[in-house]
Amino acid sequence: MLEHGGNLRDATLRFGRSDWLDLSTGLNPRWYPAPALAGNAWHRLPEASPALAAAAQAYYGAPLMLPVAGTQAAIQALPRLRTPSRVTVAAPSYAEHAHHWRGHGHTLTQTPYADLAAAIASSDVVVVCNPNNPTGATVPPAQLLEWAAQLAARGGWLVVDEAFGDTAQHHSVAAQSGAPGLIVLRSVGKFFGLAGIRLGFVAAHADLLRELADLLGPWTISGPAQQVALAALQDRAWQAATHDYLHREGARLAALLARYGIAASGTPLFQWWAEPRAPAFWQHMAERGVWVRLFREAARGIRLGLPPDEAGWRRLEQALKEWNHHSTD
Repeated sequence: MLEHGGNLRDATLRFGRSDWLDLSTGLNPRWYPAPALAGNAWHRLPEASPALAAAAQAYYGAPLMLPVAGTQAAIQALPRLRTPSRVTVAAPSYAEHAHHWRGHGHTLTQTPYADLAAAIASSDVVVVCNPNNPTGATVPPAQLLEWAAQLAARGGWLVVDEAFGDTAQHHSVAAQSGAPGLIVLRSVGKFFGLAGIRLGFVAAHADLLRELADLLGPWTISGPAQQVALAALQDRAWQAATHDYLHREGARLAALLARYGIAASGTPLFQWWAEPRAPAFWQHMAERGVWVRLFREAARGIRLGLPPDEAGWRRLEQALKEWNHHSTD
């Protein structure tokens, strides 16, 4: 399996401590407060909920959506719905995309965001994270829709992973996902901080959603997950307050990093720092109980999420202060 953030058991085994400030995932540290569950939530088979799909369509602005067990389920399944194809995955991005397209007999090319337009003509499938994970880079919706139309004209797909899109809804193309060839992935794990319930949504043409549902089979979303997500998707007051909170805290994180000489960019949920010394920074932070996400490959860098409270902010700043002092000695 590929390495991901949130792997605190690995952190504990490696560094021999358990008092972690976990900034490795990019999740909202103030998760949605789950309501009390109906008494039969653990008893009934979890039939597909029309109310959940309708709430997702209203929240994300999509004409049709299929609930899936996290966007990861769709990422693993979509390559199985196509015959061998020429697939371009924007790079760097969430590594599971390239991993699964490569693993199902497709010809894979990983292409920098700046070169994607030139790759459309020679691709059957193009996969873009928007906003990108881990860099926060975005592609304008008009550009995405132009690419989707070009690909669809010859039976191709544009897959747009909008897992971090809740704080940048103006970049979303979910509203246009009823057209053939455009597939949009959304997640309740990031903005709502509910990664543990394993729930995401796929917006696409009805025919593709039927194929995907048949492949995934029945009862893919637990009853408790459906109940919690329905409440979260309908809670407009919480969403508005959380939107303001994340934008405020995201700006605070960017300013804190800049104060210690770190030129980062990203989204309200995380900051990305492209840095040749990333492994040394990761080691420094881990030794102080601050768990950040290290990217070791060609796009070497660090991704940091938001601290959950003032104690976390103080702990992060102290570690940054010590790094700054060490690196300028």
